[in-house]
Amino acid sequence: MIALLEAKRAGLLARRHWPANLVAGLIVGIVALPLAMAFAIASGVKPEQGIYTAIIAGLAVSVFGGSRVQIAGPTGAFIVILAGVVADHGVEGLQIATLMAGVILLLFGLARLGAVIKFIPAPVIIGFTAGIGIIIWVGQWEAFFGLSAVGSGHFHEKLIKLLVEFPQLDIATTLVGLVSLLLVIYTSRIPRFSRIPGPLVALVVMTAMQSAFGLQSVATIGSTFGAIPAGLPAFHWPDVTLTRLVELIGPAFAIAMLGAIESLLSAIVADGMTGTRHNSNQELIGQGIANILTPMFGGIAATGAIARTATNIRNGGNSPIAGIIHAAILILVLLVMAPLAANIPLATLAAILFVVAWNMSQVRHVVKMVRRAPRADVAILLITLCLTVFADLVVAVNIGVVLAVLHFLRRMAESVVVRRQDGEDLRKELAVYGIDDVPDGVLIYAVEGPFFFAAADMFQQALADTHTDPRVVVIRLGQVPYIDATGLQALEATVQALQERKVRVIVAEPNELVFGKLRKMGLIDRLGEGGVTQTVAEAMRSLDPSGF
Repeated sequence: MIALLEAKRAGLLARRHWPANLVAGLIVGIVALPLAMAFAIASGVKPEQGIYTAIIAGLAVSVFGGSRVQIAGPTGAFIVILAGVVADHGVEGLQIATLMAGVILLLFGLARLGAVIKFIPAPVIIGFTAGIGIIIWVGQWEAFFGLSAVGSGHFHEKLIKLLVEFPQLDIATTLVGLVSLLLVIYTSRIPRFSRIPGPLVALVVMTAMQSAFGLQSVATIGSTFGAIPAGLPAFHWPDVTLTRLVELIGPAFAIAMLGAIESLLSAIVADGMTGTRHNSNQELIGQGIANILTPMFGGIAATGAIARTATNIRNGGNSPIAGIIHAAILILVLLVMAPLAANIPLATLAAILFVVAWNMSQVRHVVKMVRRAPRADVAILLITLCLTVFADLVVAVNIGVVLAVLHFLRRMAESVVVRRQDGEDLRKELAVYGIDDVPDGVLIYAVEGPFFFAAADMFQQALADTHTDPRVVVIRLGQVPYIDATGLQALEATVQALQERKVRVIVAEPNELVFGKLRKMGLIDRLGEGGVTQTVAEAMRSLDPSGF
């Protein structure tokens, strides 16, 4: 159900809930302001475009999303992708890609794929978010230290250029960055200022200082981007052509996938903090609507913001009212205080992104996983991280997921057991049915586990050499919950090979699903009368004693 309607049904739109949501919305709006501008600049667009995004996406997701408390807007996770799209296709290309991503997210939600996307393995998610954190951190050195522009290029190329330029850092800019970083980190630790967001304190204090002293070497929003327009953005339809749609399908899909992952992760975090459950499919629909609307008003890609959503909940937000108020606060700031933004130092925004990068990297969690997680998971995490940093985020996620799936299939295949049954346990089982023992010339094999393509080879190897010349082979499928096409082919090939050796084959104990697949494949007809039995005892009784 749409978040706003669900909140109304739960009684959360009643007047008694308004004060807490008003306060939460006010605080989140204040927190969102510096982050929105910082993320926009780091993504290669103007700072006001980040504010537009926070307003439009914040309203859309609060009304149409699947979580009561989700706060949406530009996030650090998008920086790597968006900056690359802007560099290759320009701002207009980014807006077209965002619009396409919105349509993809909308289709994901309508196709009810919300639950599927949540199955992306944790090592992959941790690996690419940590990699994004590293890229953001290094990417802000230029603004934080006042270094000369290093241009575009691969991560390692830009890193080398930055290190070469490092001795020429600007002292004034570096001091502004360091003071800003201290304010962002330590403001909340001062008892009387614990509820005031550190990024806001750094923004106000350092902007006031720059306004008072006018440090010439310190780059500001005004000196780099010009004044922020004091007004709401006008509607603009991007110049969409078939050629551009084809060119941007890859970036659009990457934006959509990352947006889906981030928004659903944020919603899961919110569920844990509030004790509620979000609707993942509706959340994707809300995110899709948000990303369709934002580029039409000059914005960029948006998704659920974990930090802002958590801030909303901690300050009493429990309904979409808080998200709507957060957007209203940003509109008020844009209308009234836009001229004051000209003196905001870029080093201050870089300091804010330093903290964002640290939080995204989850250094402690990564170190813990590297020390304690299984080796395969550690390898997947590190491969995904390195590919994110040194290659490409999309490549990293694709390879990380493929490796995780292959590892899972290997483990699943290892869990499948094909064993020959004999001895005391089998005799006890048959004794219940009045059968003393297995006749000579009869071999019984039990398959335990899902009979799928990764386990088919194991099955064929187990039955390839019976070490005797049996007259009958009984294959027990009672512990097989599922069989796929490759498993059916392996079983058919085994049956055919045994029958060519004049060995009778009986399949025992298949469940209804497996039996239906055997019949559809034609194996029931190949096995002939008495070729399928409900129990192993029934298979024993069907044997002709005179044939042994």
